[in-house]
Amino acid sequence: MTTTTYIPRLKKKYYDDVVPAMMKEFEYKNIMQVPKIEKIVINQGIGEATQDRKLIDAAIQELSLITGQKAVPTFAKRDINNFKLRRGNPIGAKVTLRGDMMYEFLDRLISIAIPRIRDFHGISDNGFDGRGNFSFGISEQIIFPEIVIDKINKIIGMNITIVTTARNDKEAYSLLKNIGIPFKKH
Repeated sequence: MTTTTYIPRLKKKYYDDVVPAMMKEFEYKNIMQVPKIEKIVINQGIGEATQDRKLIDAAIQELSLITGQKAVPTFAKRDINNFKLRRGNPIGAKVTLRGDMMYEFLDRLISIAIPRIRDFHGISDNGFDGRGNFSFGISEQIIFPEIVIDKINKIIGMNITIVTTARNDKEAYSLLKNIGIPFKKH
């Protein structure tokens, strides 16, 4: 009896298409030199959480729905009087995705969620940090099909950080472009 194991579509694309393309482009001598995605961190900061604690619970529930993994609250690290913020107060939610869950989320983001953004002309390539990591923001969580528009109380954006093993931004850009991230055309 043979059992087939499930491999996410984007992971298969990485090994079948992206690795050979990058080996050729950057002339790597070993397949282990090809950069890969280590993790994806999705973060929602909720400024109004100081007045309404229910916003944190809603954000955690929505992020968990979107990613398929339990979100955790983030807490303030210091007191800021101007914002009525106390150290230890919950101020947002985040999820860190690795492995197959990461590839599944990235695949849904690229093929379903991003095309639903109004007036979309591509993701800006200004989000690279110099060490091969890429961050970008999404202004509303309703682009994800898992979110029921009637059940949300507030439209909240999110920051998505893709952490790669690339040594520089050029390698990371090529990796993400080959995977299918729709960057703006210059």
